[in-house]
Amino acid sequence: MSTPNRYSAKARAKAVAREQSDAASWQRAALFALGGLIAVMALLLLTGGDALAAKAEPWQLGLPKPVTPLAQEMTDFHNNWLLPVITVITVFVLILLVVVCFKFRESANPVPSKRTHNALLEVVWIAIPVLILAVLAIPSLKLLYHTDEVADSEMTLKVIGHQWYWEYQYPDHGNFTFESYVSARTHEEAAESGVIRLMDTDNVVVLPVGTKVRLQFTSADVLHNWSLSDFGVRVDTVPGRLNEAWTKVEKTGQYYGFCSELCGTDHAFMPISVKVVTKDEFAAWVAEAQQKFAKVDEIENPVEIATGGKGETR
Repeated sequence: MSTPNRYSAKARAKAVAREQSDAASWQRAALFALGGLIAVMALLLLTGGDALAAKAEPWQLGLPKPVTPLAQEMTDFHNNWLLPVITVITVFVLILLVVVCFKFRESANPVPSKRTHNALLEVVWIAIPVLILAVLAIPSLKLLYHTDEVADSEMTLKVIGHQWYWEYQYPDHGNFTFESYVSARTHEEAAESGVIRLMDTDNVVVLPVGTKVRLQFTSADVLHNWSLSDFGVRVDTVPGRLNEAWTKVEKTGQYYGFCSELCGTDHAFMPISVKVVTKDEFAAWVAEAQQKFAKVDEIENPVEIATGGKGETR
């Protein structure tokens, strides 16, 4: 009669040891996951402000450094509102998963619960997300409306998307126009020309620093998207429709963007190259461009490229 009791005691001891081992394993896993999450978030906070959107850098993280008021507002909304909320939700869900996996594992619950619902819990997990979205809607809508404030613009740049290049018009500076093609598609072409592959263009958009620019967008064929993250601008060009945005660059320099709407075979070869200069340099460039490029009303065929006012075709 003593043998079953001895075996029963051994079985209980093994079960207890197994539960203790499982508990220790889950604790280590939880600490490892939480530590990894904290390390990633710390890295994001430390390096997020130094990333460049268009020109890739090793180990870059986060949003590009803003150079316009609109881009600064978008960055602040992301860093001060979205990122903290997402971090809290992620940590909460991670802890919840670890607790559920540990507390409700099979060895600790040989007889599973038959509970199917909880009215209070269901109300809470609906009400809290709604409340979060309602709070986020306030700064979000404020930012959204600010992107449309183009009334007090000092100049206009019209952008027309083509397959697969960009056309630009300056209606306030003589109404001249030019087309912008990718300068180098291969590494060999880039090295030979001394340009950045898939980023530099043959004709560069030039804008004056500290000037509010009205941006108008349309397309001559299919949907395109003029996207320049440093400016906080990302707008579709739609055939038969004129979309508007604005920008005011506060720092001179060279900025790059891309077409961000799948538009066909050469979608990957539609870079955006913008050079921001002082107002005096911009005035000198306009005087030169008026002589170099044709005016809009002088071009009969919209596919013609304005080169020196001669209207050569490609």
